[in-house]
Formats: sequence, structure tokens, C-alpha cells
Amino acid sequence: MNHPVRTTFLTLAVLCTAASAQAAGKSNDEAMLSLAKGAGCMTCHHIDPGAKGPEGLPPIGPAWRDVAAKYKGDKTAPTKLTQIVLKGSNPYESHWKGKASGLAMPPNAVAIQEADAKKLVDWILKLQPK
Repeated sequence: MNHPVRTTFLTLAVLCTAASAQAAGKSNDEAMLSLAKGAGCMTCHHIDPGAKGPEGLPPIGPAWRDVAAKYKGDKTAPTKLTQIVLKGSNPYESHWKGKASGLAMPPNAVAIQEADAKKLVDWILKLQPK
């Protein structure tokens, strides 16, 4: 292969790989949103901060981008948050006071399997601020 043809081929290969990765990311986003909706997560949570819940109050649970920002760099977050999804949280230790109208997260082990909860938490923790 001569140099210009090889360069064109390599450029096309890189572009195809990037497009494929972007499509896979979008596909994963859709899969995670479908999982969250099916498990009832979207009843209390929004992805983006600023969305309002009933009567203009903050949503029941924190926005997932806020969760990702709060736990950024916390290596214990995936395990800790997966357990909160499955077992619920303590209303006396609410750390979202003033940012969400709910005081505690109810246990959700009947709505979502642990492996799916872990996948969803991992996805949430990778969300970037807008």
C-alpha cells in the first residue's frame, strides 16, 4: 500500500472505531435508562440537577449527576451505593438534605438484582456534569 492510501485507510479505521465506540456508549446509556425505568428508579431520581418533583419541590432523590460529582474519586462508592440501592438508606443519616425532598432511599432488592444494581451504579458514577 502506498503512503496516501495507507493514511486514508488508517484515518477511516480510526473514524469507524470512534463511531462504533460512540454508538456503544449510546446503546449502554439506553440500556441503563431502560433498566432504571424498569426498576422504578426514575420515579424518584432524575439524571440532571435542577429538575423539579411534585409541586415544584426538589425531586425525591438526588439527581444522578450530583451523585456522580459527590462520589467522584471515592473508591468505596460503587460498593456503598450498590448496597444503598439494594438495602435502602438510613433517614437519620440523610446527606442530601435541602437538595432532595426524600429523607431516605427505600430498599429495592425486589425491584433490581444485585448485578444490575452494580451496573447501574457504575454507569451513574461515570456521568459527567453538564
